[in-house]
Amino acid sequence: MNGSNEVSEVLRAMRYAAGRHASQRRKGVAAEPYVNHVVEVAERVARSSHGPEVDLVIGALLHDIIEDTEGSYDEIAGLFGFGVADLVQEVSDDKSLPKAERKRLQVETTPHKSANARRIKLADKAANLAALMESPPADWDRARLAEYVDWAKAVAEGCRGVDPALEAEFDAVCARADSAFKA
Repeated sequence: MNGSNEVSEVLRAMRYAAGRHASQRRKGVAAEPYVNHVVEVAERVARSSHGPEVDLVIGALLHDIIEDTEGSYDEIAGLFGFGVADLVQEVSDDKSLPKAERKRLQVETTPHKSANARRIKLADKAANLAALMESPPADWDRARLAEYVDWAKAVAEGCRGVDPALEAEFDAVCARADSAFKA
């Protein structure tokens, strides 16, 4: 795929993600559009030390489609190929499970995921921590915020060794979150 086709594919994925997440808002008090989150995750993986691999960036843009929208594996595969669909499926939680179980499984299974899935996980957790510091949910007290930071660290531990730039970025955001929520 040449450069202009790659840009076109990324923009097509961004438009698809924006459409699927159009009615969703982040949980923070600012209630920013949810699509901002997936764009931030894609931006983080695009500038990682691994480099801007098109399927990785598209996977990051679509990482919450199966989990949080009516979009499906089959739809993603039809639009963007099985490689992207497999990556999105790999980073998706099974929403039929209780939240505590989904969180436990993320910690347990992340170390066994593909390198690109772990890159998306690192970028996702860094973006989530940054969002919590900028605009925490109104109903989350300091203890819940600190608990989220600890859980994000546990997930990120399973990603160690995959991408030094993403790890450093996560660590920097995490240190700020620790200071903000555990002081």
